Amino acid sequence: MLNDQVIAITGASSGIGAATARRLARRGAAVVLGARRTDRLEELAAELRADGARVAVVTVDVTRPADLERLVATAVERFGRLDVLVANAGIGPISRLDQRRTADWDAMIDVNIRGVLHGIDAALPVFERQGRGHFVTIVSTAGLKIVPTMAVYAGTKNAVRTILEGLRQESTDGTLKTTAISPGYVRTEFGDSITDPELRAQVATGMATFALDPDAVAGAVEYAVDQPWEVEVGELSIRPTAQG
Repeated sequence: MLNDQVIAITGASSGIGAATARRLARRGAAVVLGARRTDRLEELAAELRADGARVAVVTVDVTRPADLERLVATAVERFGRLDVLVANAGIGPISRLDQRRTADWDAMIDVNIRGVLHGIDAALPVFERQGRGHFVTIVSTAGLKIVPTMAVYAGTKNAVRTILEGLRQESTDGTLKTTAISPGYVRTEFGDSITDPELRAQVATGMATFALDPDAVAGAVEYAVDQPWEVEVGELSIRPTAQG
């Protein structure tokens, strides 16, 4: 079913984004890879093209609306349409609120919330013109179970969950589908943005001991986009069996 699909992915240079690109490209989808680290995107693109995939690369910082507009425009120019936007880019410099790391709070709001909104703003006109389109957004189980140190991060993820549900409610004419996928611990670069050394070490331990491979979450994305158009997978949670 994916042979005719054109799918753009933010945060595609590593982790869940890169794993998703590999899965969807293997299924025949044309993939448009967006991230800040263009060198990594080019390496991934070369790997996928060697297997016969159709790939385009765009430098994308999701905090800049023009970058999302360019991502969407590239999909349309190169492949004629855009069927799915996978909003995967996100950061998690988590900390206790009493540490007052306000710069980290602002960064999470800018990337995790505004970055998703910029993607929605860029893709909506294309989806409306085509008569259909699918927003798949990587959220987090942090928004389902609130724990110390993750208040702001969880808040950004729950804001996105609410935005997607609002968009779904506004789009019951059959034009749009929305899917929120909430991963638990996954072996990604999530911990790299944590500025608290002790907390960063704790997260690294969890990553090393029981975290999922990113391909497990990519499989959830594949499942959501592989459904017949009349079937919408609204929410999926995927976490390690050993995660509390």
